[in-house]
Amino acid sequence: QVQLVESGGGLVQAGGSLRLSCAASGRTFSSYAMGWFRQAPGKEREFVAAIRWNFGIYADSVKGRFIISRDNAKNAVYLQMNSLKPEDTAVYYCATARYGIWRNPLIQSDIEYWGQGTQVTVSS
Repeated sequence: QVQLVESGGGLVQAGGSLRLSCAASGRTFSSYAMGWFRQAPGKEREFVAAIRWNFGIYADSVKGRFIISRDNAKNAVYLQMNSLKPEDTAVYYCATARYGIWRNPLIQSDIEYWGQGTQVTVSS
């Protein structure tokens, strides 16, 4: 049974940083694209970033501020979020794409597994 477990969310002031982690179990995801989506209250879930091998892609809204990385030995993916803004407030979801899927941006129908989400709140 595949599980994705996120951690690292919390409350931070604008301009601050957070690092999200996602630990996967039940399958080795080294050959799969992994990524992050987010959903703010009253809004659709949106793509944030994804990584395949060591190549990352980003939504325009986070480009230059967020960095995605992965550790295949730990079957994990990370999201370093810098220069956070109040509009970054959302529930952040870890996601793994279906095998062979890679596009910019990833869309929800590309995703095979989701984590349960972790809240990120940025105060002004």
